[in-house]
Amino acid sequence: MKTRVLGQSDVRITPILMGTWQAGKKMWTGIDDARMVSAIRTAYKSGITAIDTAEQYGDGYSERIVAQALSDVRDEVVYATKVFSNHLKYNQVLEACDRSLRNLKTDYIDLYQIHWPSGSWNTEVVPIEETMSAMVKLKEDGKIRAIGVSNFSREQLEEASQYGRIDSLQPPYSLFWRQIEKDLMPACVDREISILAYSPLAQGLLSGKFGRNHQFEVGDHRSKNKLFFKQDNFERVQTALDRLRPIAQRKHCTLAQLALAWTIAQPQTHAIVGARNAEQVTDNAKAADVDLTADDIAEIDEIGRIVTDPLRENNVLWEF
Repeated sequence: MKTRVLGQSDVRITPILMGTWQAGKKMWTGIDDARMVSAIRTAYKSGITAIDTAEQYGDGYSERIVAQALSDVRDEVVYATKVFSNHLKYNQVLEACDRSLRNLKTDYIDLYQIHWPSGSWNTEVVPIEETMSAMVKLKEDGKIRAIGVSNFSREQLEEASQYGRIDSLQPPYSLFWRQIEKDLMPACVDREISILAYSPLAQGLLSGKFGRNHQFEVGDHRSKNKLFFKQDNFERVQTALDRLRPIAQRKHCTLAQLALAWTIAQPQTHAIVGARNAEQVTDNAKAADVDLTADDIAEIDEIGRIVTDPLRENNVLWEF
């Protein structure tokens, strides 16, 4: 799989990244460690060499699973992890990075990201200048290679950029959730900031596997996803999927592969995709080989707006 430059850094990442929120188990059901290790290893073997995790995913458990899967090929993969919003004071950032280094069994992190802006999830407000000074220090010390932010607004991105080079933004983005196109995507294009889209399959909706009567298990966070649990949204989703299926058939790919191919065809955009097993990872990797013409992209774009146009202006994907 061909790699792309991450922002203006010397890090190169694949257009599809392996997401490992589920490996932390917290807020997920039915996750098996051995199958997760196999899935992550399969990602590497399939050409997906960029792995995204976070200290918040199971309080470091996801990071440890990543290390279990890839430590022997560490220098052939890219590790992207995150510091949570409750650790944004200067010393807390440094300590959190050291914990992640230990969890990942490495002496450097390729991309270190601020997971949520200061004050999110009822955490203490810390000036972004203080947090960024710690991030810059980590980069100067060689503990991290690039700095990224996640779930930031355009204003927050611009403020953070005053205190250090930001090479990536990680927002929710998919064919069914496109708020970043209004202001964040243009800002990233102007500043040469890579977009690492999370939930590019709308947490499984774009796979087509959740029918109109699907019920999630107790404890599955996806029941709080606005596209899932609000019935009028969910009905529009099903209508759009019905119109996407013939395009997928024409392109000899699955619905999920079509959605991922559309995502990575957007300006400076990569897709972070989770998986529970090796088979899902192999299928995800094949999305990089789906060839979409300009007309294909326009047709898919129009269908996606069946879902996105009626949504209210709100960048938060969940209602926890």
